[in-house]
Amino acid sequence: MNPHSLLASAAINIGLAFITLSLFSILKKQPSLASIYYAHRLSHHHYIHFDSSYHRFLPSISWISRAYHVTEDDILHSHGLDALVIIRLFKFGIKFFAVCSLVGLVVLLPINYDGVKEDKDKSYSTMDSFTISNVRRGSQRLWVHFACLCFISFYGMYLLYKEYEEISIQRIQQLQNLKHTPDRYTVIVREIPLCIEHKARDCSVHHFFSKYYPNTYYSYQMVYNTENLDELMNQTKSLSRKIEDLRETSMTKKCKNKLSLLDFSQQKTSKVDLLEEKLQVLCHKIHQLQCKDMLKEKELPVAFVTFKSRSAAVVAAQLQQHSHPLLWVTELAPEPRDVSWRNLRLSYRVLPLCRLGVVIAASLLTIFFAIPVTAVQGIAKYEKLKKWFPPAMAVQLIPGLSSIVTGYLPSVVLKGFIYVVPFAMFAMAKVAGCVARSKEEIKACNMVFYFLVGNVFFVSVLSGSLLDTLGKFISRPKSIPNELATAVSAQADFFVTYILTDGLSGFSLEILQPGLLIWNILTSCTPGRQRERNPYLYSLPYFRIIPFVSLSILIGLVYAVVAPLLLPFLIVYFCLGYVVYINQIEDMYETTYETCGQYWPYIHHYILLAIILMQITMIGLFGLKLKPAASISTIPLLLFTLMFNEYCKLRFLPSFHHQSLKDAAENDELDEKCGQLEFHYKNAGNAYYPSGLQPVSFAVSESSSTPLVSS
Repeated sequence: MNPHSLLASAAINIGLAFITLSLFSILKKQPSLASIYYAHRLSHHHYIHFDSSYHRFLPSISWISRAYHVTEDDILHSHGLDALVIIRLFKFGIKFFAVCSLVGLVVLLPINYDGVKEDKDKSYSTMDSFTISNVRRGSQRLWVHFACLCFISFYGMYLLYKEYEEISIQRIQQLQNLKHTPDRYTVIVREIPLCIEHKARDCSVHHFFSKYYPNTYYSYQMVYNTENLDELMNQTKSLSRKIEDLRETSMTKKCKNKLSLLDFSQQKTSKVDLLEEKLQVLCHKIHQLQCKDMLKEKELPVAFVTFKSRSAAVVAAQLQQHSHPLLWVTELAPEPRDVSWRNLRLSYRVLPLCRLGVVIAASLLTIFFAIPVTAVQGIAKYEKLKKWFPPAMAVQLIPGLSSIVTGYLPSVVLKGFIYVVPFAMFAMAKVAGCVARSKEEIKACNMVFYFLVGNVFFVSVLSGSLLDTLGKFISRPKSIPNELATAVSAQADFFVTYILTDGLSGFSLEILQPGLLIWNILTSCTPGRQRERNPYLYSLPYFRIIPFVSLSILIGLVYAVVAPLLLPFLIVYFCLGYVVYINQIEDMYETTYETCGQYWPYIHHYILLAIILMQITMIGLFGLKLKPAASISTIPLLLFTLMFNEYCKLRFLPSFHHQSLKDAAENDELDEKCGQLEFHYKNAGNAYYPSGLQPVSFAVSESSSTPLVSS
């Protein structure tokens, strides 16, 4: 890729980002779009004031300044530690790459660029002049690169340790703040055997826990296969909404058309009566299916068991209950809103098969996507592509088009291909048998991250170097080691355009929400359909945010020493992402569950993997640059990084996987002194009911007398 292509990509991405963000700043000030851009605030009945003057039709940057005034404590108290982890990830990127950019631009960039003076055959016209490939083989200047590698590695590990420690402390504090939630007293029990005497599982649960936990066992709640009930409940909700819409339409028409008031009112009333009759039939059917005798037939070998203290629940969750390890399997229950009721229907014995199937499916998807990624690299390597595919020369007929094709198009096509991947991986994770939606999302994060590392990073590097060196491989086989030494640095231009596209264009579209805008327009303009009155409320998509941001950190780390010119683009990437997701967390996305920071150990693993990959890459590059002493000196650094990883696992990871018995017992003592312990565990005993067993209540909601949106 030549400098013109890189400039074309930067210009297009900056221009699109400027237009998109300006449009967002205008649309955000329109009261009619409050259901999109203030969904979270509206769902919590927060008052929103809109300016009625002409200023609301002018672009502004007030939303950016407001984002920088939001503190970590505000996010932690309002949205939880999981949302704060996302913000800490962006802040980590800003702090880390700000220092790396200073080192790279001040120290490495002049050395790389000046390396051409030591090799008369090098050309100034390519971007390789700013990478390590421009340094002569065997040069003593490579020791400067080794020193910078050590500094970046140690600085990255220092920041990781500091973040892990701070988030661990915040997790303990958050668990203390949420000590009264039902999941602190409850465990999930799976593979419950039948009671031989009564041929039922519910009495088996009671007998088992009342015998072995006589002083701490409180109650149990069996889990049933309520698939049919869930479907009926959805139908009743749909009918209830239709009835509400018809009544509101009738009231609107009464105000606008008083001439045909009687006929119209009678017509609407008849429709409402018919729908209400259907609703009553469905409610009656639901009541029949919810009776105890009917539920007995759909009983599953799963139960939620509640204890009289937190410490008893912690002990029961971590002990093996039976000599047969596949009977009476226990684990701490997730909070009620986080339970994946669908996966509780799966037998615990078939979970390994489900997980294996998910791994195979994800691997096949990763292999399949290597084809379009390789094709994208063919577009990026346009100069080489012309030799192998002469019709591609037609692009040169339009001035400037080749720069756009080679600079902007590859990253956009790649981004378009991988856009659907997180959703596909999340769908796969849902069939892996996780008992909590948060665990499904964590599993999806892992699969998406490794997919991106395999396809976006490794396949891009290998396919790019293959196209670049294929001709020389045939003509001069002895030059292969020298060409492979520059394979990673040769792809620096492509990753610069990828960071620009993923950051400027990606974050801009994220905050604009074009899909919701289009849907809002369609529902408001389609005849016979009413526009949504409720806010467009969605949960924070961790499975989309964490893997892509972690990949950007990986790219930045690998190229921190190889091509430091990429690092300033990453600072822009993380600063824009920080502002965008502060806005999204505050105004748009809803917190649907709280894991108290369990995403951070995975983020820590991704970043540490990036540091290790950087070191392995430099070992290879030093060797191919005929500097074996630097390669050998990097090996102890790699071993130290692996030891650091093991220490972090010992020091911090258990706190994220288990709850402390000491803390649980101390909280029990405090509540017992205050006389509140019984109140909390009794509430926990009634908390775990699926939607299909909830009481049927679909009264038409009355609108609030106080409007939430004003201008």
